[in-house]
Amino acid sequence: MTDLQTFREETKSWLEANCPPEMRKPGDVAWGGRNAQYSHPDQKIWLERMGDKGWTCPTWPSEYGGGGLSKEENKILQEEMGAIGARSPLASFGIWMLGPALLEFATEEQKKEHLPQIVKGEIWWCQGYSEPGSGSDLASLSTKAVEDGDQYIVNGQKVWTSNADKADKIFCLVRTGPQEPKHEGISFLLIDMDQPGVTTRPIKLISGKSPFCETFFDDAKAPQKDLVGGLNKGWTVAKRLLEHERTMISAMGLTGGGDGSQKTKSGLAEIGKKYAGIDSDQKISDKAFRKKVTLHDLNSRAFGLTMQRVGEETKVGSPSPAAAMAKYYGTEHNKLRYELMLEAMGTSALGWEGEGFSMEELAITRDWLRTKANSIEGGTSEVQLNVISKRVLGLPDK
Repeated sequence: MTDLQTFREETKSWLEANCPPEMRKPGDVAWGGRNAQYSHPDQKIWLERMGDKGWTCPTWPSEYGGGGLSKEENKILQEEMGAIGARSPLASFGIWMLGPALLEFATEEQKKEHLPQIVKGEIWWCQGYSEPGSGSDLASLSTKAVEDGDQYIVNGQKVWTSNADKADKIFCLVRTGPQEPKHEGISFLLIDMDQPGVTTRPIKLISGKSPFCETFFDDAKAPQKDLVGGLNKGWTVAKRLLEHERTMISAMGLTGGGDGSQKTKSGLAEIGKKYAGIDSDQKISDKAFRKKVTLHDLNSRAFGLTMQRVGEETKVGSPSPAAAMAKYYGTEHNKLRYELMLEAMGTSALGWEGEGFSMEELAITRDWLRTKANSIEGGTSEVQLNVISKRVLGLPDK
């Protein structure tokens, strides 16, 4: 038996013994944090067991709490989790965005402090990038941090800060060099949200949810030791982190949820059969619609293979336009999926609340609305096209 075969058998046995029954069903994923909330006791058990194993971040180095798995071992782990329907143990911007940036840019002390907390889900992180006047032109941000002894005093405002009202800490872009060119006067700072100088205000969306917030800093404090990547060097960290964010968002083109949660039980083909009807061969009766579904599924498979390559490039390579390409295609592809669902469902997709609509129909309508935001967050589709035009096609700025 090879080493990988042995690993597979050991992994299968461990998962069978440690994955609670409730975590083998579809459902929400825990976000952890200082004040973690769980929809079921098994969520807490599953997170603790996977965190202790380092398998919330299976490929991160073991010296920082990760699983230390190779690419091949991680593939086996994901396959065996899928085989028993195991739910992801932890949803975290720390895993998807901050952690990879820390592994690349942080000091050894910063890695040892922050990475194990991310692995175990002890800290809920949020992202402080966009500002009211700095969205697509992120480098024009004005939130400032001024040195004061061994700390920074932070003043300014961020907007569209996902889950800021629930988060424990924020990784934030601040201006520390007001006299420097705009890209060269930015620093990457880690700030504790639990202090008098930080307040948040949820932004209610058309979908009825409020994952986004406005975040205000009024003489907030952050220790100088939590400056990552060096003073006025934050733009380099920010660009790299954006690649990880865009790769994460683009994956929604594969998961099918407007928020990546896979809440919709049925796939596109099942939706088509249910609402458009089936023929004698048990296929979607509307041939034109069936062709659209088939083409969409083929593109999904091709995109999935591309995403595997992009993921590897993002982990080990230098900054690349591949993440921009994946983010653009993934979010637009996901929007098309929901447009096709609505086309099949007809008036059944027009519900918002009340009787006459199933829970899945209501979820699809809300997820369809949420897909519009996917193409904005992490850089709009137009921004991604600009990146592609300049860095792939070599077109001039003007």
